Amino acid sequence: MMAEQLKSCCCASRGDASIVAPESTVSYERSVSADQQQRLPEVDSELASSSQADENMVLIPAGEFLMGTDDAEGFAQDGEGPIRNVRLDAFYISRYAVTNEQFAQFVTATGYVTEAEKFGWSYVFHLLATDAAREAAAGSPQGTPWWLAVNGAYWAQPEGADSNILDRADHPVVHVSWNDATAYCSWRGGRLPTEAEWEYAARGGLVQRRYPWGDLLKPDIEHLCNIWQGKFPVKNNASDGYHGTAPVHAYKPNGYGLYNMSGNVWEWCSDWFTPTYHRVTSAVSPHYTKPTHARSMRGGSYLCHKSYCNRYRVAARNSNTPDSSTGNCGFRIVVAGEGGNQQ
Repeated sequence: MMAEQLKSCCCASRGDASIVAPESTVSYERSVSADQQQRLPEVDSELASSSQADENMVLIPAGEFLMGTDDAEGFAQDGEGPIRNVRLDAFYISRYAVTNEQFAQFVTATGYVTEAEKFGWSYVFHLLATDAAREAAAGSPQGTPWWLAVNGAYWAQPEGADSNILDRADHPVVHVSWNDATAYCSWRGGRLPTEAEWEYAARGGLVQRRYPWGDLLKPDIEHLCNIWQGKFPVKNNASDGYHGTAPVHAYKPNGYGLYNMSGNVWEWCSDWFTPTYHRVTSAVSPHYTKPTHARSMRGGSYLCHKSYCNRYRVAARNSNTPDSSTGNCGFRIVVAGEGGNQQ
C-alpha cells in the first residue's frame, strides 16, 4: 500500500496484489451493446446535459469556514486536522449524487466504457452479492474479505452479471472510478469538487458540527443517513431502511439543500490524497495537486459503522487509486459560480 493512500474497511483498491482477475475483453471504443441497453433505466429526455446550473444545482456562496476537526472520534492519521479557516469562491454543486439515470444518459450519448468494464470486474460487498456473483468472484483483498472482486460487476450490473438497475434509476451510480467520474463531469461541463468545497457544502452553514445536521447521529431517534446498522460485516439490520444504496433524495437535506452528504456512497473529490493536506495547502481555495497514487473521497457510505469506519462525519477523509471502483462509491458535480474558480 502506498504511504499516501488511506486503507479502511470501506474501500478496496484495484491495485491489491491478491486479486487475480481475467484480462478484459472489452474494447475501449465499444458502444453500448443491446444486452447492456436492456439493463439501463429509461433515460429522461428532459434531463439537462449542458454546463448551465439547473434546478438540481445549488449555489454555495463565497465565504469562509472552519475546515477540519480535532474531534476525539476522528482519525488523526487520516489528516482530519488541524482545524483552520479556509476561504472559497462561490460555486454550484449538485443537490444529489449523480444517479444511474444520469450516468445512463452519458453512456447512451457517448458510448463511454467504464474502467470496471475494461478490467472485467469490480468490488461487490459480500452480503449483497448473489450466489452466482460469489461463484464469479476472483478473490478478496487481504485484510478485507467482505469485498469480492466479482467478474462482470460494473455500474449497470452492480452485484454482477445477474443484476441490473432497472428499479434503481434514482439511486447513486456506483462502480465508477475517479477517472470515470471525471469523464462524466467533463461531458456535463463541470468537474469534481475539491475537498474544501465538498466539506464547506456538506456542513450546510453549520460551524464545526460532526454531521451535516448537528452533533447527534440520530436526533429524536430519527435516521438521517444511510449507514451500517448492526454488527459489521456480518449482520446489517437495515433499520435506516436500506441494505445497500438509497435513492439520492432519501432523508432530509442539509442547510444548503444538499442530500446524503453523510453515508449512502463515498464521493470522489478532485484532490490527490495526502494526510498532510491541512498543513500544506493554501487557506484560500485549497487544492492538493501533487500526485500521490490516490485520490480523495468524502462522505462515507452504507457500509460505514462507528466500530469500523466512523468516516461519515463531515470532516472525515478517505482515498483510493483513481482506477479503483466499488459498489459504494459515486460522485457529484461542481460548476464554478460567478467569479468562481474552475480549478
